[in-house]
Amino acid sequence: MAEAHGTPTGNLSSYGITPAGDVYWNHDAHTLIELAVARGEGVYSADKALVTETGERTGRSPNDKFIVDEPSTTNDVNWGDVNVSTDAETFFRMRAKVVDYLSSQGTLFVQDLYCGADFSEALPIRVINQNAWHNAFARNMFIRPDAEQLENHTPEFTVLHAPHFEASPEDGLNSQCFVIVNYAEKEVIIGGTRYAGEIKKSIFSVMNLILPKKGILPMHCSANTTGDNTAIFFGLSGTGKTTLSADPKRALIGDDEHGWGANGVFNFEGGCYAKLIDLSEEDEPAIFGTTRKFGTVLENIVMDDAGVPDFHDTSKTQNTRGSYPIEFIDNRTMDSKGGHPQNVIFLTCDAFGVLPPISKLTPDQAAYHFISGYTAKVAGTEIGVKEPQATFSACFGEPFMPMHPGVYADLLSSKMAEHGATAWLINTGWSGGVYGVGSRMKIRHTRAMLNAALDGDLDNVEFVKDHRFGFEVPVECPGVPSEVLQPRSTWASKDEFDATANKLAAMFNQNFARYAQGVSEAVNSSAPSPLA
Repeated sequence: MAEAHGTPTGNLSSYGITPAGDVYWNHDAHTLIELAVARGEGVYSADKALVTETGERTGRSPNDKFIVDEPSTTNDVNWGDVNVSTDAETFFRMRAKVVDYLSSQGTLFVQDLYCGADFSEALPIRVINQNAWHNAFARNMFIRPDAEQLENHTPEFTVLHAPHFEASPEDGLNSQCFVIVNYAEKEVIIGGTRYAGEIKKSIFSVMNLILPKKGILPMHCSANTTGDNTAIFFGLSGTGKTTLSADPKRALIGDDEHGWGANGVFNFEGGCYAKLIDLSEEDEPAIFGTTRKFGTVLENIVMDDAGVPDFHDTSKTQNTRGSYPIEFIDNRTMDSKGGHPQNVIFLTCDAFGVLPPISKLTPDQAAYHFISGYTAKVAGTEIGVKEPQATFSACFGEPFMPMHPGVYADLLSSKMAEHGATAWLINTGWSGGVYGVGSRMKIRHTRAMLNAALDGDLDNVEFVKDHRFGFEVPVECPGVPSEVLQPRSTWASKDEFDATANKLAAMFNQNFARYAQGVSEAVNSSAPSPLA
């Protein structure tokens, strides 16, 4: 007979699940990790972190994510190649299969958690897992309730997670993997992938549709604060978001997903899901330290015979990951919240070498660059990439944004205006030429420019306008050679610079054309203008 362990706060029969075996409710990560090792789901590292493998799928599966097109949200969703629709019939057919599969398992694991550290806006969620290690991941990543909150917890969204159940060809999906969100039913069903990130990103996507209707801006960003001075950092992979938001003089609010509401900024999560490729103790001591703690879950990490992780070994994937509770970071805010930001930082790694290392944006320019979400891939990062390639991801997180990017941009602009925030574009990429000719911005210079912006040291310096891109560029910055601030002066050939800058400006314009109908004329007018 099935037995419940831990602290049950509901009944799985309400989902149609009839457990064949025991159900573990709301256990802590240590207990779940011990269960995972006992069940053969993973092994311990030398320092007792749990090391697991996700199999064939080592990252998100964007082509297998669907949103049910139903009356309550059909007009809210920006349907297209990113937000792909499916019908209720498909959802219920796949849900029935997932429920039957979970019911047949010898053991199930359940967590009742919250998404959002501001409990006035937090989303109570339930995660039902087939594996103990995925349940530990959920426990690490979301906000963990105290005893009173757990007693009063009523889930408003539920994730049914069956990673070893695969769709069949007759199901009519794109592959054996599926992630389907149904806002009317307040459920997410996941199957055919063991990559744990699908759990947290599906709930992030849910928040990105719920919160804007309440006037709250959901953000794919990191955030830190001094207590009086808060900053948020937007940036795609490889731009330095994690590195630059980790500052010994500023406490970390969170590293990935936040909301900006009436009370300021709040973390959606109770943990971090850090990329670990080439992690070193010297460069990232705080994150490195988490990999040596019982409670951390390491994905697709190669270890030596002594159980010591090799973070430089990418033979399984370049997307090696570590999940750990935010309490493993010492320099953090205790409540995962901060005040209204004084500064909004957009990070880009411009491999074309033409964007200034730092520039100040008007509110309309901020909306334009927020919607653009630009960075560049360089040769060597992906097979077939031999020269810089522009990459644009709306709101620096397009795969997770169900609504039109203009909705999020309008919220950002209004909150910046209301609270007097300043927007900065910081280029951590190349100077003196394109990738392969120029050199990468020195991290000490980038850090000096960031600190100057956050500390107000650029408030009274002279700025000059970049006539191609329109933003303002400081002529001096403490700790940074002045010639570095003007990218054209760092190129040997001014003609080559102009041609490359015009090329990038045209790329911006081509990308933005798909959003032009959903934003104001002022934002459209903030587009760069190639110069003759």
